[in-house]
Amino acid sequence: MTMVLPLSVATDACCGSVADGGVDVASAEQIARVFKALGDPTRVRLLSLIAGTDAREACICDLTEPVGLSQPTVSHHMKQLVEAGLATREQRGRWAYYRVVDGALAAAAHALLPH
Repeated sequence: MTMVLPLSVATDACCGSVADGGVDVASAEQIARVFKALGDPTRVRLLSLIAGTDAREACICDLTEPVGLSQPTVSHHMKQLVEAGLATREQRGRWAYYRVVDGALAAAAHALLPH
């Protein structure tokens, strides 16, 4: 026996419109770059190492040994962090020095919170 249930149409929407909030496309792409860059444990360690220094900066030459990777590999990881806006790079002679961008991670996380 088949039972037919009456179709009920609510006059009030049960939820708010998803179009009312959210980030725009450009912001979503930037936020995704941040979280993608942080999706690699080596990059998280590199940021932590830099942030943990007294000067809050580190030379690429000082980052290779702690993570156990070659200089070109560390440079690649740092390039990803710079492109994501999590670090800055300054060339000093032969060496590159990196700093963590204050507030970059908090800004990405904050963009995902309800306003």
